[in-house]
Amino acid sequence: MAERSTAAVDVADTSGEQPLTAQAGQATNDGAEAESVTGTDKDTARTGDQRAAVTDTKPPELHSGHKLARRYRLEECVTRLDGFSSWRAVDEKLRRAVGVHILPADHPRARPVLSAARSAALLGDPRFVQVLDAVEENDLVYVVHEWLPDATELTAVLANGPLEPHDAYQLVSQVSQAMAAAHREGLSHLRLNPSSVLRTESGQYRIRGLAVMAALRGITSEHPQRTDTEAIGALLYAALTQRWPYESDAYGLSGLPKDVGMIPPDQVRAGVHRGLSELAMRALVNDGATASRQEPACTTPEELAKAVTAIPRIRPPETSFTSPPPYQRTGYQQGTYGQPPTRAGGASARTAPVPTPPPPLQSRTGRALKWCVSGLLIAALGLGSWQLADTLLKNEGQDNQETTQPESGTQQKKPAPKPIAIDDVTEFSPLSSSPVAGRHDPPSNAVDGDPSTAWITGEFKGWANFGNLPARKDGSGLVVDLGSVKEVSSVEVSMYRPGHTAEVLAADPSASSPTTLGAFPQRLSKLEKSGNTLSVKLDKPIKTRYVLVHVTELPSEDSGGGYRGGISEIKVSG
Repeated sequence: MAERSTAAVDVADTSGEQPLTAQAGQATNDGAEAESVTGTDKDTARTGDQRAAVTDTKPPELHSGHKLARRYRLEECVTRLDGFSSWRAVDEKLRRAVGVHILPADHPRARPVLSAARSAALLGDPRFVQVLDAVEENDLVYVVHEWLPDATELTAVLANGPLEPHDAYQLVSQVSQAMAAAHREGLSHLRLNPSSVLRTESGQYRIRGLAVMAALRGITSEHPQRTDTEAIGALLYAALTQRWPYESDAYGLSGLPKDVGMIPPDQVRAGVHRGLSELAMRALVNDGATASRQEPACTTPEELAKAVTAIPRIRPPETSFTSPPPYQRTGYQQGTYGQPPTRAGGASARTAPVPTPPPPLQSRTGRALKWCVSGLLIAALGLGSWQLADTLLKNEGQDNQETTQPESGTQQKKPAPKPIAIDDVTEFSPLSSSPVAGRHDPPSNAVDGDPSTAWITGEFKGWANFGNLPARKDGSGLVVDLGSVKEVSSVEVSMYRPGHTAEVLAADPSASSPTTLGAFPQRLSKLEKSGNTLSVKLDKPIKTRYVLVHVTELPSEDSGGGYRGGISEIKVSG
């Protein structure tokens, strides 16, 4: 298994955008000794000699106001760890905020940091936070990079909840494409985590610390592309579930329950997009279990970027004009700049100046003009009232004539759905050649028109999800073949007994003999517990040839602790 260094708590990557509070700064110092590496140590681990050298190296004695190269004025230290420090600074020459990493020239990582910074600066990809300068001067090595005050760390974004499917899609798409471009130039990150990914106000994602952060930490990997791909998978997993995909808590996110292994995101939180859930599992190292469809694992950012483009387009959520803006307005934007504060009770309204009307005309000519204007207005009102009354009377007569016509001619009722003949039915058993039902309960019992017969499964002990058998992790059910592509508007399913967890899915019109769960992308109903019947009525008919009644959990037997279920009858209408 490849390494899982991203699972370690990392608070030293907070050197790019917002200054840390006092509490966060304390966490940064405390986190220096708490950092750990999980997974295979040979990929992203430090040697004992490296750790000893770092311990012996003290960060340079710097303070706020100190200038580097007579240009970069240090403002606030945001990280002090492993013999280096990171600062928010001001470039006095260009009058802009920058970030600076500083370490002694005799630090064992000084040369790798300089080399990594200069290589990252040559990339020039706007999807990465740009390295602006890399200098060795006065026994110091420092790297200057962009500071983006309008960007927010992904850790802060996820603190408010998981991302919408469209936002999660944009995250994995932009990050995987950016890292694929970096690897084509021979650069890797090795420290991708929610603290190193930033989201701007325009919705774009920026990656900071390319190559530099790993060099500062002394991290290497025998498989850098796999390491970065797994890290992107962890980012997507966290974006979909607001959980870290390992047992340990990290980056303000809770880890997964212990001793359950790595479970797909759509089993952690309801409503997760299935395609994105499977994509996260394909990118993560999870003991060979990729996604429920059993696609091959993605081992490079290039492969992951191609897999993202293969997902059907995810539309952004509709904009709600009644919701508040997603950012806090400044005083100037609210119109309070240069004005006294508004007091309660509408004091500002009382103090606002009231325009003074012009004085009335006082001469005889003015009075005569007023009477003339008044007379014209009265005449116009009278003429308008007469025309309005005449129009209303005509319309009323037309309405009376229209009401005498039969209503059946003006309203069209929707035609009643017509039953669709079922050509064939097969058992859904994608991961095992052995059927779920017994020999005397064939699938044809569910489409023979006789409610007294049914397709009935065998009995499973201990677990409702078909005995928790690996060969049954995709559940079971029945696939109905309509013979050809038809328009389906409703599906009625009579269950063998209440208590099944089931859903109704449909294959694409172009599908031919689908046998896997991924071949049924059209969801006709939610996955939920059913009673005696499972009824689906669509507002708009869909075209398909194959309909799957998908069962994931069985109801319990009356006694014995076993689980058994089945389907009595399936009717499809169009």
